[in-house]
Amino acid sequence: MVVNYVSTRDTKKQEITASQAILKGLADDGGLFVPTSIPKLDKSLKELSEMTYQEVAYEVLKLFLTDFTEEELKHCINSAYDSKFDTEEIAPLVMADGAYYLELFHGATIAFKDMALSILPHLMITSARKNKIKNDIVILTATSGDTGKAALAGFADVEGTRIVVFYPKNGVSAIQERQMVTQKGDNTHVVGIKGNFDQAQTGVKEMFNDKELAAELDAAGFQFSSANSINIGRLVPQIAYYVYAYVKLLGEEKISDGETINVVVPTGNFGNILAAFYAKNMGLPIEKLICASNENKVLYDFFSTGEYDKNREFILTNSPSMDILISSNLERLIYHIAGNDAEKNSELMEGLRTTGKYEITAEMREKLSSFYGNFATEKETGDAIKKLYEDTGYIIDTHTGVAASVYGKYKAETGDDKATVIASTASPFKFTRAVMGAIDTDYENEEDFVLVDKLSELGKVAVPNAIEEIRTAPVRHDTVVEVSDMCAEVKRFLGI
Repeated sequence: MVVNYVSTRDTKKQEITASQAILKGLADDGGLFVPTSIPKLDKSLKELSEMTYQEVAYEVLKLFLTDFTEEELKHCINSAYDSKFDTEEIAPLVMADGAYYLELFHGATIAFKDMALSILPHLMITSARKNKIKNDIVILTATSGDTGKAALAGFADVEGTRIVVFYPKNGVSAIQERQMVTQKGDNTHVVGIKGNFDQAQTGVKEMFNDKELAAELDAAGFQFSSANSINIGRLVPQIAYYVYAYVKLLGEEKISDGETINVVVPTGNFGNILAAFYAKNMGLPIEKLICASNENKVLYDFFSTGEYDKNREFILTNSPSMDILISSNLERLIYHIAGNDAEKNSELMEGLRTTGKYEITAEMREKLSSFYGNFATEKETGDAIKKLYEDTGYIIDTHTGVAASVYGKYKAETGDDKATVIASTASPFKFTRAVMGAIDTDYENEEDFVLVDKLSELGKVAVPNAIEEIRTAPVRHDTVVEVSDMCAEVKRFLGI
């Protein structure tokens, strides 16, 4: 079955191929690309349970990226999921305190973004060849902490590409910032902005939608694409790890064939939990999709009331990758629950653009019954980290701490004790100050890299290479600009 892609805002439903959607990133009308249909898994769960991560990834990706050949896809997958990962399993499952933590942080930058951003450059270069693209591709992305470094690592020195990453200067952890500003690669450029993530993301979207800028770039031999989860080439590989987690539990006889599980995802831009939603719609037996928010609880309020309202204080927390008030990928879910109605979706998104809010219909809300939303305060997040460590010796990062806290609330409310997978989205080494502070306040005044060593000692785990290599790495990127100067900075980097 051929799966093509349409924009969430295109009432004419003009279809393009997967490779074209990957190259474009964002649709010309500002919408996001979605599959014309969500394909069903064509291998049994039992068959999948006997496969490696790479083999499961192929079985998922082949169903969505139907204009790629088997040879092309397997080359992309095997180039991505290799020795860059520090565990043979790629995404191990660890049982702690009654839940299965799906460790998605064993890649080059120790965050879950590696799972998709290791493969995206290969998908993009293959797509460019397939569509006979002559221009260099300029990856333009905004990051709340993790996407930026993972994209930089993926695209560094990849021929035919440049990458520009914008991040909120005071809105990421010290380790996250150091990972980005020490990035090697002549084709990389990292820029801090004097603003928050939503402003960075809006600035990037405006550049994507600027037709004059596109013409200027084209004349200079460039074209934009995105590495954010708005790119379908980012989203589809994320589906694979939910399928893998389920069949891994099945293979280890922790669950029976067809038994439903719950999935908990710490959520900011909504891409990661949307991938779980797609997995469920492919036939994976997922019962509840538990959406965990931090104190920027715009998604919790949305699931509680049906109204999405970004008009509120923006709070900087210890889980910065979730410090987001405009969850871009939610638009894909809105489109689906509106019955794939681009007109209705566009109307709601226009409301978000002009008034900062929108409200879905009662009929649309009924289609959200598989979602559960809740949030954790900073204290609750810290308490969850401390309790898990004291009870089991297992140490999680702040984002996973949000998920653990929300899962505790869900269980207390519902009594539901079915097997549950918690997406563990970053290594605790990425947020050592907050993690160690949660475990013991005596660590508050220590240097960041002293905390790294203490964490290694407490958790009985080696310091990841991604941290070791930035201890003494020189700063290569120190540009900071006003939000209004983002476009000028891109042009300066490209020499236009």
